[in-house]
Amino acid sequence: PVSDRKRAYGKRLIELMETHRAILLVSVDNVGSKQIQDVRLALRDDATVLMGKNTTIRRVFRDYFARNPDSPHRGLADMVNGNMGFVFTNGDVAKVRETILSFKVPAPARTG
Repeated sequence: PVSDRKRAYGKRLIELMETHRAILLVSVDNVGSKQIQDVRLALRDDATVLMGKNTTIRRVFRDYFARNPDSPHRGLADMVNGNMGFVFTNGDVAKVRETILSFKVPAPARTG
């Protein structure tokens, strides 16, 4: 019994995998929601940022790879862990990466 929301998420993840030629994995440890929204806004024309629950992502990947054993994305399933997301693009990967890195903020000074 999978919820409609999870089913819709899985459908969207597979659609993005099949329609984009490049996928970047991004770690979002210690990244605020405002910062993620700013990145989404900056990438709106060039890429799609997708975050999600790891168990849902793994289940979608498992089902997808069972139906498509020759998929070039097979290695992604092993990389799903922790706070991470996907950036799907058909554009210049280096440009997308630079855009994401331009939002990197230095850590605040430690007290003491």
